[in-house]
Amino acid sequence: MKKVIVIGAGFAGLSAATKLADEGCDVTIIEKNSMAGGRARVFNEKGFVFDMGPSWYWMPDIFERYFAEFGKKPSDYYNLVRLDPSYKVIFNKEEEISLPANMQKLEELFESIEVGSAARLRDFLEESKYKYDVGIGEFVWKPSISITEFFDIRLASKAISLDLFASFGKHIRKFFKNERLLQLMEFPILFLGATPQNTPALYSLMNYAEIALGTWYPMGGMHEIIKGMVALAKEKGVKFKLSEPVTKIVVEGKLAKTVVTEKGTYEADVVIGGADYHHIENNLLTDKTRNYDEKHWDKQVMAPSSLLFYLGVNRKIDKLTHHNLFFDEDFNVHADEIYTNPKWPSKPLFYASAPSKTDDSVAPEGSENLFILIPIAPDLEDNDAIREKYYHIVMDRLEAYVGHDIRNHVIYKRSFAVDDFKNDYNSYKGNAYGLANTLMQTAFLKPSLKNKKVNNLYYTGQLTVPGPGVPPSLISGLVVAKQVMKENV
Repeated sequence: MKKVIVIGAGFAGLSAATKLADEGCDVTIIEKNSMAGGRARVFNEKGFVFDMGPSWYWMPDIFERYFAEFGKKPSDYYNLVRLDPSYKVIFNKEEEISLPANMQKLEELFESIEVGSAARLRDFLEESKYKYDVGIGEFVWKPSISITEFFDIRLASKAISLDLFASFGKHIRKFFKNERLLQLMEFPILFLGATPQNTPALYSLMNYAEIALGTWYPMGGMHEIIKGMVALAKEKGVKFKLSEPVTKIVVEGKLAKTVVTEKGTYEADVVIGGADYHHIENNLLTDKTRNYDEKHWDKQVMAPSSLLFYLGVNRKIDKLTHHNLFFDEDFNVHADEIYTNPKWPSKPLFYASAPSKTDDSVAPEGSENLFILIPIAPDLEDNDAIREKYYHIVMDRLEAYVGHDIRNHVIYKRSFAVDDFKNDYNSYKGNAYGLANTLMQTAFLKPSLKNKKVNNLYYTGQLTVPGPGVPPSLISGLVVAKQVMKENV
């Protein structure tokens, strides 16, 4: 049996470990934190259950495909419900839009905002479905080690029709003119870590995922997915070493021989880095065995970081639904302050999630579980005074919208920002989502999933292929596991 060491127990690490254990390898996951899940950890305080990171469940077919790899279904581990409305967008006190899950109602909503847009929505989604079927069905499952993987004539011809070289921002304006509809359609692109103008039009597949496949929620919270994945991993024989930071990967010749932690040393036939790629290269390897130097990393376009607030509120909050997007300030100004001229935002947009609107188990009776996220540029100065300033900026606007006091009912409050991303996840520049999905950081142009100087060292997760997000991380783990099996077993 090949001994495989996986560093990091996030979605990608769990995915890779479980697949390799299923193939007969002896797999151990080593995780620096006290629980598995990476950014999808959970904590409990005063009767509230807080998901620490991911809060959107999109692309349910990817989760189904993942569990099907092992003869399982998501329903074997958690209960999914579809959210309706999918989410709400607040433009100001008087203007908001709730996105219905029902397609006919959605078309009626679009038509009420812009005449003729219902038909154009159907055309857009038909085109987006093709991109989803090809992009998610074929492209993202390639290891992208070499450009030659895309030389297949069939795939090359599809690459043209996928609008790989067109801007999403320009593409969407072929279908819609109304500024509100454009904001609605561009919103999912923000999860990819770049502005619509710098994101390939291929990623209209995100709109298909959001609208046609739906927005879902696993009852109990997003960490229920991790609990299910850990249970499956253990069933396959994966061993877990928690609260054990890795300090070094020992390389002899062209092979990684051992993984050294603060508590011990582990021999390995194969090593997979599911922790932060830059951290592994910069802190666990020597200069001679790294894929990329610091200059290379500094040139990469990172996805945003975030300022997060976890709030336990001892009353119900009016007007909010499960997912709420506050677009009540200028998006272009905020985007400029993230991507072009990095600084703390002057008038930030923000996202508020109230999972207790759907799930009674995440808050005491009569209370509300509130998660607030402000996207910010990575590597900003981070301190308590800055966090507190933005807490009140957001709460002023939130209270003005709902029409009642919230702050005096907050009985639990915790923040999480740039420094925490660095400390808890060794996150490069404190980014929250990984590498931005720009054209020049797509497929084989992303950091390679294979070390070019160490034959048995691989990488998985949101800084390599296929990219940021929970479904891509699941795919990343399966892709690297299959590459390991191809080259080592």
